[in-house]
Amino acid sequence: MRDLLRFWPDVRPRVWRYIISILLALVSTGVGFVVPVLTGAAVDGPIAQRNLQGLALLAAGVAGVGLIEASAQLIRRTITAAMTAEWEVLWRRRLFAHLQRLDVAHHDAWDSGQMLSRATNDLSMLRRFAAFGLPFIVITPFLLVLGGIMLAFIHPVFVLILLLMALPTMAGVTWFNSRYKIASRAAQDVMGEVSTSVEESVQGIRVLLAFGRSPWATARFRAIVDRLRDHELTKVRLDAWLFGGIMVLPQLAMVAFAIVGAWGVVGGWVTLGQTVAALTLMMYLRMPIEMFGFLLSDALMSATAAARYWELMDQEPRITDPEPADTAAAEAALTTAGHGTTADHGTHGLGAGTSLDATARGPEPGVLEFEDVVFQHDDAHEPLLRGVTLRIEPAETVALVGTTGSGKTALAALVPRLYDVTDGAVRVDGLDVRTLTLTDLRARVGVAFEEPILFSATVRENVAMGGQSDAPGSTLDDDRVLEALTVAQAADFVAELPAGLDTEVGEQGLSLSGGQRQRIALARAVAGRPPFLVLDDPLSAVDVETEDRVQQQLRRVLATTTALIVAHRPSTAALADRVAVMDAGRIVAVGEHEELLATSTVYRDLMGVTA
Repeated sequence: MRDLLRFWPDVRPRVWRYIISILLALVSTGVGFVVPVLTGAAVDGPIAQRNLQGLALLAAGVAGVGLIEASAQLIRRTITAAMTAEWEVLWRRRLFAHLQRLDVAHHDAWDSGQMLSRATNDLSMLRRFAAFGLPFIVITPFLLVLGGIMLAFIHPVFVLILLLMALPTMAGVTWFNSRYKIASRAAQDVMGEVSTSVEESVQGIRVLLAFGRSPWATARFRAIVDRLRDHELTKVRLDAWLFGGIMVLPQLAMVAFAIVGAWGVVGGWVTLGQTVAALTLMMYLRMPIEMFGFLLSDALMSATAAARYWELMDQEPRITDPEPADTAAAEAALTTAGHGTTADHGTHGLGAGTSLDATARGPEPGVLEFEDVVFQHDDAHEPLLRGVTLRIEPAETVALVGTTGSGKTALAALVPRLYDVTDGAVRVDGLDVRTLTLTDLRARVGVAFEEPILFSATVRENVAMGGQSDAPGSTLDDDRVLEALTVAQAADFVAELPAGLDTEVGEQGLSLSGGQRQRIALARAVAGRPPFLVLDDPLSAVDVETEDRVQQQLRRVLATTTALIVAHRPSTAALADRVAVMDAGRIVAVGEHEELLATSTVYRDLMGVTA
């Protein structure tokens, strides 16, 4: 249960409320044990003596017990529901925030469905366990001890029968525990696969329909849910054995109580009232005993859910802000260079290496530099980038071209630190990107990807997202949003949408065409007027005429921005001041478009130009 105990810091501030709810659960269940005592007293007293007044008093006592039981249950549920709901919200919020901090490499290594099932199914299970399962697991031993004490007062022989029933129960629970936790983990892991399959099928529905592959997707999904069914059936079989054993043992105990009680009544060493009280009390004890099987399986599933939750939470982001240190020298250098102070340009929070590096090299505002960069994915055997060196001057645009798999996108992703270099350095303004806080770095760099990602929000919100880093909690006004849309040649079609800027674009922007999504993504990249732009083939889905109009507008932005553009079209490459040609993870040629057409065979082949 150590994974469950890791939630103790969240429980501790409300531990007394939780203890009160557990005590109320004990009262609401345990107070019912008074009823068998009153029943036995009624049999040996008022009923045997035909005393109606005494019987009425005992009946009133039973009614009072019922009122106490109902009141305690109502108060407990009221306290527990609000408290456990707050915990669930806290855990979800914490997990979501942690996922935002994890770097891209971590997200690449996990199926989205596994993350989704941990954030939804597992945390709902933990909330239900905290509200119901754990309190009753805690009170069940107390109820059994209380019942045993009351049986001892009725007659010790009944306690002996109860103890004899407990021994096989304990053995069965031990057997169940060792097997159920394995089956539970397997089922919850496959549930993550189910979530992944559904998510992929919904997002890729156009591909499935276009290629007539819906039967394939259905068969694939059926195979996954068949495996889930097998694991769930294993759980059901284990539950059936445990529940069967736990349910039959109280029944056998009641039979034993009846036989021994009848023998005692005949022999004169047990009264009829004692026998009735013992049988009635055993009926009350049946509920916590039989429910213990359910509670145990619930506890094991919750422990598995907790383990899966902490598996994600224990993932440490590898791309983080530098350690706080004295950054006065670096900030002074930036101020001297005309970049302003942290108040003018966000919070730097640079590491110790920043001030040394900045002082040694001197400030280089507007310069983007790759110095002997090596990059290798964690699961790769060979580096993707090998000793890449490239310097982009202030307000210069460099197009990056190369064959598929040559490392263009990876090189572009190193600038905003979506990945970190394996060796070498990437510098902006003369500062190693690893010495800048992520907030500061990403405030300087605007990005647009070949595959545009839009969110289920309005056009305004999607574009304004590019300017969120101007100041904490700020956003862009409509003038800046429209300016960015104009640059991306998206203002006209946005104006024709049903609600203009307030139009919801739908999940991942699928209500728009591919070219429209790319232009909104480009508008988002330029909206914040960043000093650096990284564009990964941002117009691949745009027609030639629209691309030409976008490029005319984009030239105005590029005139004051240092830009790296991953290009596949000659028109995009021609937009740049210089072109860098990549092949097998290296830069093999750098020059102007016309110059490379004349001197580089690789470049001519990429551009489809014959010598």
